[in-house]
Amino acid sequence: MIVVTGATGNIGRPLTKALAEAGEQVVAVSRNAAEAPEGVRHVRADLSLPDTLPLDGAKALFLLLSGDLHAVGASPVRLVERAVAHGVGRVVLLSSLGVRTRPFGTTRIELRGLEDVLRESGLDWAVLRPGGFASNALWWAESVRAQRTVAAPFGDTGLPIIDPADIAEVAATALLSDDNGVLELTGPEVITPRQQAEAIADALGEPVRFHELTRAEAKAGLERLMPGELADDTLDILGAPTLDEVAVSPDVEKVLGRAPRTFADWVARHVEAFR
Repeated sequence: MIVVTGATGNIGRPLTKALAEAGEQVVAVSRNAAEAPEGVRHVRADLSLPDTLPLDGAKALFLLLSGDLHAVGASPVRLVERAVAHGVGRVVLLSSLGVRTRPFGTTRIELRGLEDVLRESGLDWAVLRPGGFASNALWWAESVRAQRTVAAPFGDTGLPIIDPADIAEVAATALLSDDNGVLELTGPEVITPRQQAEAIADALGEPVRFHELTRAEAKAGLERLMPGELADDTLDILGAPTLDEVAVSPDVEKVLGRAPRTFADWVARHVEAFR
């Protein structure tokens, strides 16, 4: 049995489906009630309460932390301890590229510590470190639908953002493997927010205006979705990425045997969200 946390999200949903189609017994875990693919059992659990995580009989665990578990003072280490106590053989952790590129960022220190605990746990493990997600463009869906406008900070600063479907495919491979190690996951090219708006416009066949937000405006919006410390860490990367953060990693192609999907590929599959 494989337990998938964050199972209703942009990574967890395709991961759960892929594992089920591969013939694996899967338990899909999320904080709220949700439908699961046919043959998959859904369990509600709050990862801030580790005892609610169903691990009896699990051979592997995909661990995706909810936003509050990235906050300073959270205790995600207890989730790894629970996996050890229940005899889970393998944990695949969704981490962040920032753990390497900005190891002393406030929230990165917490996540780096969790990686270290997992390495030293005695479990088989893999750590996935993606950069920015293509699906973050869904934050713009409402303004695109209503006003044909994308509003974002740092309009001409780009990153090699990754399609969550690629993360899910890599995660499925990692969960069924016995290789320990770290995989850094990016898309195939650097793309700026302004260029993302152009890609959305191309998919819609209509103009989309780009409006550049100040950092303060962007932080106010992000704080509705995540802790303030994580919002600051995110904006630091978006506004002034390092050379390592704009580098395209070969790891997706190494694992999947194909190039990562482009942002245009992602938009083509999700264009209805912007209509």
